Amino acid sequence: MKLKNDLLLRAARGEKTERTPVWMMRQAGRILAEYRAVREKAGSFITLATTPEMAAEVTLQPVDILGVDAAIIFSDILVIPEAMGLPYEMIEQRGPVFPATVHTIGDLDKLHIAEPETDLKYVLDAIKLTKVGLADRVPLIGFAGAPFTIFCYMTEGKGSKTFSVAKKHLYADPEFSHLLLQKITDSTIAYLKAQVVAGADLLQIFDSWAGILSPEQYRIFSLPYIKQICDAINEVPVTVFAKGAFFARKEISELNCSVVGLDWNMDIAESRELIPNKTLQGNLDPCVLYSSYDQIKAEVKKMINQFGTQRYIANLGHGVYPDTDPDKVRCFIESVKEYSS
Repeated sequence: MKLKNDLLLRAARGEKTERTPVWMMRQAGRILAEYRAVREKAGSFITLATTPEMAAEVTLQPVDILGVDAAIIFSDILVIPEAMGLPYEMIEQRGPVFPATVHTIGDLDKLHIAEPETDLKYVLDAIKLTKVGLADRVPLIGFAGAPFTIFCYMTEGKGSKTFSVAKKHLYADPEFSHLLLQKITDSTIAYLKAQVVAGADLLQIFDSWAGILSPEQYRIFSLPYIKQICDAINEVPVTVFAKGAFFARKEISELNCSVVGLDWNMDIAESRELIPNKTLQGNLDPCVLYSSYDQIKAEVKKMINQFGTQRYIANLGHGVYPDTDPDKVRCFIESVKEYSS
């Protein structure tokens, strides 16, 4: 079926668009009272993420309430380690915690390559239900964490400012590190391909902790595995968002992806020069949405003037913060639509 609004897909493919498409990372989340109601009903984040009907409901909310040009499936990047045999818990006010972590070849042997149709069936079912609910109004984005970012959680066991435990492995045991990264990569490729079969129209790879690596380590322990994923996915456009990896923009531009996401620290003009043949996505600082309506409109105009309206997908430079006023979010979305038309 042809999408009623295919702006995002056309922009991703580098085709001409009448205006700039806009969506936001973490748009299905705590900014919306409607999301909080479903979350309360679910009782826990993990129940919400693993119940297809609820996950589909909150995925649809930003499309219905905010008017974004794409839905992104409500899930979590940490479903991959769980599917590989390393379960996690989501602790309120603290974030994800892994009761067990991976540190040796012996630990690796206990893990398996994820089988999406069984291990991650709930995500695929949520995608199918969301596609029905969308009724071809806008595209649906599927996603996964980049292998290095997943590696961080599997070795560290929780969030961290430095991920020094994870980085220690890169230096002290590169053989173990590459074996684990490859296992994550194989699981991620299978998972993303299954998302496409279930109905995802575009995929995004989140390398959330890219910025903690040196340029040399990034080239050794992250880029080759993202490259494997990009090379394996040729059914739909792929976006690579490597937060903090300003030093790797040239290398990322050479990946077999359609879109490169920018965070707010990445200069727009410089990024256009470094990434000349791809669509760019981003990169408004999420904190701009705490300012006045007039300031938000002014910042949106400035951003679009720098990016241009073609080969561009408007977004924030990271996920929208949970205490952001939904009316300010709506102002951002409507300003992009009005100014880029």
